[in-house]
Amino acid sequence: MRVRGSAFRVKVCRAVGRGGGNNVPFHDDFSSCWGEVLLASDRPNDLLIRFSRTMTESTDTSLENQGETSTHHKGGARRAIVRGLGVVLPPLLTIVVLIWAWNAIENYVLLPVETGIRRFVLIPAVSETFEQPPEGAIVNDSPDGSQGKLSQRGFTYKGLSYVPDPTGRRFLPGYVVQRVDSEIDAFGPAAVPPNSAMGYWDRFVQLQYMPRSVVVPVFLIVFFMLLYFLGRLFTGGIGRWFVTTFDAAILRIPIVNKVYGSVKQITDFAFDDRQIEFNRVVAIQYPRDGIWSLGFVTGNGMREVSEAAGEPMLSVLMPTSPMPMTGFTVSVRRSEAIDLNLTIDEALQFIVSCGVVVPINQRYDVPGGKPAKQIVVPAIGDAVARDGATSPST
Repeated sequence: MRVRGSAFRVKVCRAVGRGGGNNVPFHDDFSSCWGEVLLASDRPNDLLIRFSRTMTESTDTSLENQGETSTHHKGGARRAIVRGLGVVLPPLLTIVVLIWAWNAIENYVLLPVETGIRRFVLIPAVSETFEQPPEGAIVNDSPDGSQGKLSQRGFTYKGLSYVPDPTGRRFLPGYVVQRVDSEIDAFGPAAVPPNSAMGYWDRFVQLQYMPRSVVVPVFLIVFFMLLYFLGRLFTGGIGRWFVTTFDAAILRIPIVNKVYGSVKQITDFAFDDRQIEFNRVVAIQYPRDGIWSLGFVTGNGMREVSEAAGEPMLSVLMPTSPMPMTGFTVSVRRSEAIDLNLTIDEALQFIVSCGVVVPINQRYDVPGGKPAKQIVVPAIGDAVARDGATSPST
């Protein structure tokens, strides 16, 4: 008989008491009970064998239960972590991609344009520096009243105080130096004061005329307007001819044509909605009979192929997972293609997710639908019936 815990100890102690002719009392302490069992038994060897066998079976059962509980706990924790990643990763990766795109635009478009306007337009228009005090300027006295070097004193001209720059070779208005030094933290925690008059004017123009709170909105408005006009310009006529000629010229350059061609294929698929027009989503048996794959109908098949097949054909693009911008174009009989109640976006989500994201109207677990048959995996030692149910072993 297989028993556990204190019930096992009670039965053993009482059985030994009857067999040995002694009244062995019940003890909660198992070690004490074990000692009295040995003393009270008429057949200690037989008792020891039975006791050891029963203890081994009880310990194995306990370890199995603990292992199942531990496995279930680990599986639940792993499943929770995976689900958490599934919830967090999409918005996180979206934010990362947007930040990466903005950094690319900022580093390669915004900063060059901003620097060019600041250095070649604004600074020449507003800056005023002197290498020597102009005529009519009043040289300032040294703070201690002595006659020091001019490069350390500065001068006053037309009511403005001019101070030397860090090199001592040029003079600029004192308010420029004071403004930049007082707001140096606006350029970053590790920013240091400029080391020349041109550097001070550059920082001053940034603070006074081109703060980021003004530059970024103006840049985005101009950038999108420029994209709009370029799109309208290059969609037809001479603009389209210019783009075609430019692409042909780039594709003739070795090495560059490989990179440019690959990038153009991706951008055309992502942004040019007229590059490939999908009519509908179908399911066909591809790459062999019995295996169903999603495809996008791009048009009718070739005339000679239709004549050879004896019925109309369809041209179907078979995208690959998880990158649907690549795939194969096949011609199938129209009667062998099954039209699916899916939009192009839903089909793309299904393909990109490798079948994980299934549209709601195509799921089995929708309300009112027939539940899927549950398969019970039998445990070790259980007998399996013909209908799939399990029966405990005896």
